[in-house]
Amino acid sequence: MSAQSAATATANERVKTLTLDSTQLYLTALNSTTSTLSFPPIPSSFPPSNFIPHTRFLIDSFRHPFTAFSASYFLSHFHSDQYFGLCPSWSKGIIFCSHLTSLLLIQTLKIPPRFVFALPLNDPVLVDGCEVILIDANHCPGSVQLLFKVPIKNGIFERYVHTGGFRYCNSMKLNSYLIGFVGCDAIFLETTYCDPKCIFPSQEESIDYVVSVVDRIGKEFGKRRVLFLIATYVAGKEKILVEVARRCKTKICVDGRKMEILRVLGYGDGEVFTEDESESDVHVVGWSVLGETWPYFRPNFVIMEEVMVERGYEKVVGFVPTGWTYEVKRNKFAVQTKDTFEIHLVPCLEHSNYDELKEYVKFLKPKKVIPTVAMDFEKLESKHADKLRKHFDGLIDEMDNKEDLLMGFHRGNCETVEKVERDANEERVMERNKNMFEIKTVESNDMDVSSNDVSYVHKPDSQDSTIPSEEERERIIEETRDSLPRWVTRDQILDLVGSSRWNIVEAVSNFYEHEIEFYEQVSVFRTFESASHASSPNSPISLSNSGHFRSSTDENVNTNLSLVSKSPSLKFTRWRNISPSKRKKNTEKRSNKKVKSNSTLKSSGSKQPTITSFFSKLLPDDSKGGKTDRKN
Repeated sequence: MSAQSAATATANERVKTLTLDSTQLYLTALNSTTSTLSFPPIPSSFPPSNFIPHTRFLIDSFRHPFTAFSASYFLSHFHSDQYFGLCPSWSKGIIFCSHLTSLLLIQTLKIPPRFVFALPLNDPVLVDGCEVILIDANHCPGSVQLLFKVPIKNGIFERYVHTGGFRYCNSMKLNSYLIGFVGCDAIFLETTYCDPKCIFPSQEESIDYVVSVVDRIGKEFGKRRVLFLIATYVAGKEKILVEVARRCKTKICVDGRKMEILRVLGYGDGEVFTEDESESDVHVVGWSVLGETWPYFRPNFVIMEEVMVERGYEKVVGFVPTGWTYEVKRNKFAVQTKDTFEIHLVPCLEHSNYDELKEYVKFLKPKKVIPTVAMDFEKLESKHADKLRKHFDGLIDEMDNKEDLLMGFHRGNCETVEKVERDANEERVMERNKNMFEIKTVESNDMDVSSNDVSYVHKPDSQDSTIPSEEERERIIEETRDSLPRWVTRDQILDLVGSSRWNIVEAVSNFYEHEIEFYEQVSVFRTFESASHASSPNSPISLSNSGHFRSSTDENVNTNLSLVSKSPSLKFTRWRNISPSKRKKNTEKRSNKKVKSNSTLKSSGSKQPTITSFFSKLLPDDSKGGKTDRKN
């Protein structure tokens, strides 16, 4: 055959697109003799973020207790919040996913192979008359973004992008299939970290940090003296583990369930991972062993001590690689210590940060953004979903957004539209009442606080039902201290917990809303102290009046913060127990108040390579889709 004939044959093969009928696949899986199936209408209460308009395609949606109304289920990646609801007895429909995810479903969750269908990457497939394309999501091994081209009528198509869980990187802009979805009708966007505070370093930078800490401390103490604990999910964070093993020349100890996942990923040879604790000083532990990460990080030094004693070590160094622990501050990596224990909070994320989310939306320029991770996101037009979408104002194609997408989700269900309107009216009434209450609160606080007093400590009003005992106050102070950076002084902690009425969660949350102001207080004190020592080297600043609840570690800073605060040339922004956004709304209504605008954070785009390429040399060929058989 000539080269030209071979090229023509290859082109013809490419034209042949795999065509699938989910109903027929499902009937075959059920061994049914019927040739057709009828499904009830999709209920209006079904979350719109898990449903592709004008289809019966359900995305990452296995937990809803409805009667089966579809045979087409898509799984974007193998994380429990996506596959929750799947079990060995699954028989509600066909699960379409990537090849690697199909192996994890069959070998780990024991899903019957006849209900799992692997689709190829970067190769269009027709499912129920709709073009479906899977592209890499740079999230966890096997994760994909789903591109849908849905026929409407008269040759008109609507295009939708469902990101699943993903970490945006610049190489995505080069994907020819994704380029074809620029200007799509909607993007179903994973908005886990859709907050201006969430600006994380790249995965490579975070991995370098973990490797450097393990290498440095390991060499300093020697083997069998320091235990390194890395917290991970059952599936996820494999890239960190592989790099620590490779660059620190050590094996990684995992439990049986994690090893089962790693075998599917191609790491069953024992060169990198082991289940024998004596073979390694780097051990993988469950997510909650080192502490709780929500709503703020709370270390669990008690369990760390138990593990240290049980395994015969002198020191324990832990790593928590997640964005929930990230703090906007001068250092990218926070460390919490106590005695011989260290916990490093490492934002090594498999999710897109705030800037990356905006960059992705700017690239695709969709007509609509549908949040898939948010409180109350089940309501497409809810207040919270609306707030998330405002982050992308000016980045979407608003000129072409002429139709109400909500009607497409619910098939023109008038009752749903009326319900949305009722919800919106109720939310407006609640918001109006809330604003009236907050205005009164601001006015009350303004009357009680001296305008020149920087070290303001909240005085509980007469309505406070309980005041903690001295012992309880000390406990709250210490627990709050464990959740804040080490530079925070005792007086600042007292300020926080006092103004939050001794509520730790509220105190920590308020701190991170005003962290820059607190840090400036400490920074200016240090400048003030240096200047004082320079002008009077033989006359140190008096520390006789250190204030209430003195602590030996914070005495100098606490005492002199009060001195600095009284200096007429050094003034601070007074902290309040009201977020900046709320103060802005309230003070705009009062002509005698001025508001400072918050500065915005910037970061460079992500440059990390995709996770799929990282595992490409070890995993089976994913270029061909089809039924997946169970491995023996």
